[in-house]
Parts: sequence; C-alpha cells; structure tokens
Amino acid sequence: MSKKDKNSSNSRRDFMKTSATALAGFYIVPRHVLGGPGFIAPSDKLRVASVGVGGMGGGDVRGIYGTGKVDMIALCDVDDSRAKQSVEAHPKAKYYKDFRVMLENEENNIDAVSVSTPDHMHAVIAMMAMKMGKHVYVQKPMAHDIYEARMLTEAASKYKVVTQMGNQGSSGDGVRKMVEWYDAGLIGEATKVYSWTNRPVWPQGIPWPEKGQTPPKDLDWDLWLGTAPYKDYVENLVPFNWRGWWDYGTGALGDMACHIMEPPFRVLGLGYPKSAECSVGSVYVGEFQQGYFPESCPPSSHITLRFDRPGKEDLEFHWMDGGIQPTRPEELEANEQMGDGGNGVIIEGTKGKMMCSTYGINPQLLPTSKTKDINVPETLYRVPKGDQGHYANWVEACIGGYGSKEFDLLSSPFSVAGPLTESVLMGNLAIRSYDYRAPRKENQNQFDYPGRGIKLLWDGENMKITNFEPANQFVKRQYQGDYSL
Repeated sequence: MSKKDKNSSNSRRDFMKTSATALAGFYIVPRHVLGGPGFIAPSDKLRVASVGVGGMGGGDVRGIYGTGKVDMIALCDVDDSRAKQSVEAHPKAKYYKDFRVMLENEENNIDAVSVSTPDHMHAVIAMMAMKMGKHVYVQKPMAHDIYEARMLTEAASKYKVVTQMGNQGSSGDGVRKMVEWYDAGLIGEATKVYSWTNRPVWPQGIPWPEKGQTPPKDLDWDLWLGTAPYKDYVENLVPFNWRGWWDYGTGALGDMACHIMEPPFRVLGLGYPKSAECSVGSVYVGEFQQGYFPESCPPSSHITLRFDRPGKEDLEFHWMDGGIQPTRPEELEANEQMGDGGNGVIIEGTKGKMMCSTYGINPQLLPTSKTKDINVPETLYRVPKGDQGHYANWVEACIGGYGSKEFDLLSSPFSVAGPLTESVLMGNLAIRSYDYRAPRKENQNQFDYPGRGIKLLWDGENMKITNFEPANQFVKRQYQGDYSL
C-alpha cells in the first residue's frame, strides 16, 4: 500500500470514532447567509432526481423519500412498466427515459441524484451528476470497472459533493461492534479473512443465446444498453439476469461482496490489494464446449487477495461464491450455523476468531459462548436506526453539505467505498484474464485463461497488473456511442 493509500485508509478507519456530540450546537442558518454553490440550508428539503426507479431502484426511491426530508423532483427509467409504481407514487415528479436529458433539463431544480441502474451504467450517470455539483447515492457496486471506481472516488473530492454507496450494512451496528472488538485486541492481530455467498441465484457460466428476441414494448433497449456493446435483446435478461453477463453486471462477487467484504475491510482498515489469484467452476455444455464463456460470469469462484500491511505479515483475504464455503472453524459446535448459512465472514487472528453474517449482522466471537461475556465500551458513532438509517445518513450529509459534521459521519462515502469496490473488482479481473487462441472449429473462438493459473501482481496506485498484460484490458472498458466519463 502506498503512503497515500495508508493515510487515507487510516483516516477513514477512524471516521466512526466521531462522538455523537459532534452534532451538538448545530443551529439553522438561512440559505442567504451561508450561500455557496450546492449548499442546502438545514431548513430546506433535499431535491432529488432518481435514475432507475423500478425493483431495487424503487426501494431506493422509497427509502430516500421516506426520510421525510426529500422532495422527488424527477424520475428516470428506460422501462416504463418497471417505473410505474414509483411514477404513480410521485405524480409531481417529471418522468424521463434518458438520464442525460433529465440532468440537463433539471440541473437548476435538483440538489442530488440517486443511481440504481444495472452496474454498467453507474459510473457515467454518477459522473455527469457530480460534474454538475450534485450529490450522489449509487447502488453497489459503485462501478463496473476498477478505472471507473477510481475516477468516481477522485471526482467526489474534486467536485466537493456528498457521496454514498448503497451497501446499507455499513450503517449498521454490527460492523461498529466488530471494529471495537478488534481494537480492544479480542482476537489479536488478524491473519486471514474468509467471506462467502450462496449467490448467484441467476444463470452464469453459460453461452450467450444464439437467437435474439423483440424487446418488450415498454423497454427502450438502446438506452438500456447504454455504454455496452450492441447486442440483440434476449429473453429474461431484464430485469434481473443481466447480473451474470460481463457487459452489464459483475457477477456474484459484484452483487454481494460490497455487503460481505465490507465489515472486515472496515475492521482492518484495508486499502488496495497487492495480488489476486482465482479458481472458478465450470459447467458441461456438450462436445467442443469447454464450459468457460468470456461473455458470462462463472457459476462459482474462489478468489484470494493479499494485502500489504507495513510492519506486519500480509493479510490473506478469501472470497467464495456459488455455494463454496470455507472449512468450519473448530470453535463452532456441530449444529451451529456458520454466518447466516448461505453467507458470512470469519476473521482469524493470533488470539481468536470472530464471525458475522451478511451486512455485518450478528457479530460473534468464536466459540460463540464468548460473545455474551463481551464488555467492550462503545467508542464509535452509531447511525440512528442502523442499516435502516443508511439513506438518512446520506440525506443529512447532503443537507449539511460537503465537509459538514454530518458529512464526517457518512457510512460509505466514495473515499471508503472506492477502495472497497476496487478490491472487489480485482477478483473479477483475475477471473476474466484470458487470451484468445486458435479456433478448434472454423469460426468458433476459443479462449485460454492463463491468468487464472498465476498470481496477478497489482500496482494499485497506477491501476495495473505488472506480470500479465492481457489482464489489463479489463481495468477499463471501452464505451459504445458517445458515453464517456
């Protein structure tokens, strides 16, 4: 980790140590007194535009509006049928299909933007909003590519806007308890981390369908594709199964790791990994098919990341998906549940171990009987309502403004979410590290994945694999059309 990375990590590592009394003495000052671009007086409501308002996006709209301090000014979605519920709930909000048109038309009418689209569109929408000086809330993962995550992180500071990634567990009490336990030395110095999920629950490890379909009449397929290469619409891709295709999603790792890897990332104050290794599962699909398809995420994977910690041994960080799990710790009794069953985290230390479920819920020492005897003082700020207060955590910071006391209490600003997201996407970089090879049959492309057989060495500061050049094609993808950051 570079000195810059270390300092950033350490400063954010301590962010929750701000006392709740930091808000004491806060008083309302009229907007005309304080002024300044992007400032929102505490007496006003945050004016929000939302992009992607069906499904999870609809939940984000409800969560943000439900804080009671928001006016929904505009809604945007490429799928009218999916947007219907949100549109009906906010009849005064203007409705758009193209986020670019919405932002251009509503620039003077909004303070903030939420982004809840498929992964491949997160960065371009968020960047356009930030360049306009708008605060942004972006669903996890905050970006599709490592390069995008870095650019968004830098832009948040450059444009002085309030940012939050939608990994709500970062606002929960569980991760804060784990930080306090670790700081109190209950498990000693961490040596290994194991994290896992039962995802994917959508198709992966399959070839792209040969026959295209006519898009549903309410879906603007060209706008949905956005930055991705043009392909004909295929059945059941929308609204959910896009997660298993690299052009649009980031697989089980991108979907769940921002929830599951976040607690140990926060507890240990991690920055960029120094290396990545992987192994993946395959499926048998018939003669001349190797079971690996460059368009599709694998059905299962095991990623090993290593983090450099100056003055200490490297930390070994494991990620497993597709139902793969680590060996049960000896400290767990035979009938005790590991994590929440399908997902979880175990941090091994020199003096003990601790475990939690998705979002950092239900933290426990191992053996679990130790947990009831813990008597560690609460030193870290608790977000009101915990993970249910994640939206309000962002809204309050937007109203307070960049650099305010509320800003310092953010759970997952891009300064934290960016390095976490880059580490998550490093796993996908390893998975995708292939070379083309000679076709086995005429017009049938074949692929080798030599990057999966070696340790990929990562220069985090320069965003570059130093020992296997083909892997670097996946650090930054090329957008179609006129989309850009």
